Amino acid sequence: MSGKIIIVGLGSGTEEQLSLGTFRKLKDSNNLFLRTAAHPVVSFLREEGITFKTFDGLYDSHTEYSRVYEEIALQLVKMAEAGSEVVYAVPGNPMVAEKSVQLLIEKGKSLSIGVEVLGGESFLDTLFSRLQIDPIEGFLFFNGETLKAADLNPGKDIVIAQVYDKWIASDVKLTLMEVYPDDMPIWIAANLGTDQEQIKEVLLFELDHHQSDFHHLSSLYIKKAQNDNIFHRQFQRLVETVEILRSPNGCPWDRAQTHQSIRQNLIEETYELLETIDEQDMNHMIEELGDVMLQVILHSQIAREEGFFDIADVVQSLNQKLIRRHPHVFGGEKADKASEALEYWENSKKKEKKENNSDDSVLAGIPKDLPAILKAYKLQKKAAKVNFDWEKIEQVYSKIEEELKELQESSEREQIDELGDVLFAVVNLARFLKLDPEMALEKTNKKFIKRFNYIEKKLKENGISLADATLELMDSYWNEAKRVLAEAPSEHNDHIST
Repeated sequence: MSGKIIIVGLGSGTEEQLSLGTFRKLKDSNNLFLRTAAHPVVSFLREEGITFKTFDGLYDSHTEYSRVYEEIALQLVKMAEAGSEVVYAVPGNPMVAEKSVQLLIEKGKSLSIGVEVLGGESFLDTLFSRLQIDPIEGFLFFNGETLKAADLNPGKDIVIAQVYDKWIASDVKLTLMEVYPDDMPIWIAANLGTDQEQIKEVLLFELDHHQSDFHHLSSLYIKKAQNDNIFHRQFQRLVETVEILRSPNGCPWDRAQTHQSIRQNLIEETYELLETIDEQDMNHMIEELGDVMLQVILHSQIAREEGFFDIADVVQSLNQKLIRRHPHVFGGEKADKASEALEYWENSKKKEKKENNSDDSVLAGIPKDLPAILKAYKLQKKAAKVNFDWEKIEQVYSKIEEELKELQESSEREQIDELGDVLFAVVNLARFLKLDPEMALEKTNKKFIKRFNYIEKKLKENGISLADATLELMDSYWNEAKRVLAEAPSEHNDHIST
């Protein structure tokens, strides 16, 4: 016959926080176990002649607290299975930040062992009283050992427990600094409910400088933010801003837009972003990435108003696709090379198309509005996967010569088709060379602009207008520009990854 486990809370401070019911359980038990003797009530228990055992020795034999809590649960369950009634006492409230209690409840259910929980005053109760906080407005409660930036919401009061040494305090500081400014005031709360109680206000950046303030009875409090700049870093605030712009009291221009009316904006903003990438202008890139993101959120808001989808659906779809197409990361597959990872991606795409009854053409899946050079590159790459390709690069050079000759011999009506064939053949050459044809042409465009600007500058210096300049003079300045503006080899890789 199984026994029973009774879990009681010792409160966060002295014996004055003990309820009469809890005191009686402690006094009457013949099998009293404390998770730790490091608690203000313990001296009172000794004075009252209450005998107990503790699990403090486990903290010395295990390097990870999770192992300690697991071992505590196993030992208590074993005693209960033997028919004993065991009283297990923990600091504070058993249902607040007590992993060993959760393990006991789980094991009790699975093994049909009775587990009874008696409350106790949590350090949260004392913290709310001391700082005069009403939690009805909502607050967030986190474990400092597992805190992530994604957990944080600056619009809520935040309490972080288990900040018991400077190393955890340092990790918490770095996490908080991803959301809050370095000089954000926060509070260290220690020994709440005891005669050594201390609540200290410090600045975030100096948090881990207060080594002596961190121990098993210390936690942190962060007041909900009032500074708009903090909220401006939150993705949800951006979604709300766009929603306001589209609202009846928002901006007339934003309200008037449709998917079609802002279609071109996405293309233009994307090209502006590409320019900052090519120029390696990181500050400007922030702005242009934001402009591209704005287009995504605008389209999502319009779709939400029309009842089709919202930004959460977009995020969900993307997360699902990334996980599905990376089985070597999120599943049991393995990929040590980029080519192996790409194969998983392509196989996943094929499977999705088959399941969705999509066009099964080898050339399917290329957006019709891609720039022509990039579209040509992708068409050739797809065809090459089924061996519709030249075997040697010499054949590509010969094809270019053939297409040039046909262009030279073509009639005026045929020229546009023959010119397209020449360009298509040149793109094929870029693919064989593993070079990005779009990037190659853009580099030449930039080179042309620099050299032509040099011509304009020299003409202006000599008081000659463009209209009066001879071709010979401009050509001489062009050659001069080639020498003066000679560029160093490109630092970035112009090859397209295969």
